[in-house]
Amino acid sequence: MGRAKDIIVKPISSTDARKVIKALHYSGTVVQNSQVHMGVFIDGRCGGALQFGPSLDKRKMVGLVEGTRWNGFIELNRMALADWLPRNGESRAIAVAMRLLRKFHSHVKWVVSFADATQCGDGAIYRASGFVLTGLKVNNQIWRAPHGETFSRTSLTDGTTKQQQRRAVSILSRTTTKGKHILNTGASSMSAFKSAGWQPVAGFQLRYIYFLDPTARERLTVPIIPFSEIERRGAGMYRGKACVRSVDSDTSATHAEESGATPTRTALTQ
Repeated sequence: MGRAKDIIVKPISSTDARKVIKALHYSGTVVQNSQVHMGVFIDGRCGGALQFGPSLDKRKMVGLVEGTRWNGFIELNRMALADWLPRNGESRAIAVAMRLLRKFHSHVKWVVSFADATQCGDGAIYRASGFVLTGLKVNNQIWRAPHGETFSRTSLTDGTTKQQQRRAVSILSRTTTKGKHILNTGASSMSAFKSAGWQPVAGFQLRYIYFLDPTARERLTVPIIPFSEIERRGAGMYRGKACVRSVDSDTSATHAEESGATPTRTALTQ
């Protein structure tokens, strides 16, 4: 493992974690409801952060493992590491983070996270770190406005993500008069956005699960998908570039392909 063994992962404040994520994550955004924040250090220098918290829609996630309590799982919302960390630094950071979760959050039995193979990567570091693949879908969650900015479908239609909605409405209002109505009432569909020229970003969304409690794997309610299916379906992506073959070694984490959520949020259901 070389110098990766010298990496230290420890709790940090939410304020510090947000600063690190904003500086290093490819989206430049944080997940506001993250609850567990860990910093990644080597030689006294901070080289990244991981943030864990509840899934955007826990009702859709909790049933992935039968018998899971409401607080029995957590999502890796964001992971962003600097390029200058040593090789295998990503795997080391995840391994230590999982040990810390087991020790200090023993009620958590499994971790879910997402890879955004529309703009980032297909989750190579997850595969190298013991996660299993449980979801592989053509993207219908990340949408691009005509001018290029991306949003998650949920942030546009759930009526709660007001900051994202205000931004989307300001864009939408350039081409339709429905913008204010969507902001005031919430939108249950993408019809107004579609008519204004918004389209799903080409690519795939992948869902991975890590079992902190090995017995939880026995209660998984969805099939484990072979990693070879990523290549077979043409879902491979590395550093934001589609690739014929999926990359299986540690990747540079500046773009944080292992970041749970995409620039806004992704929601892969069963």
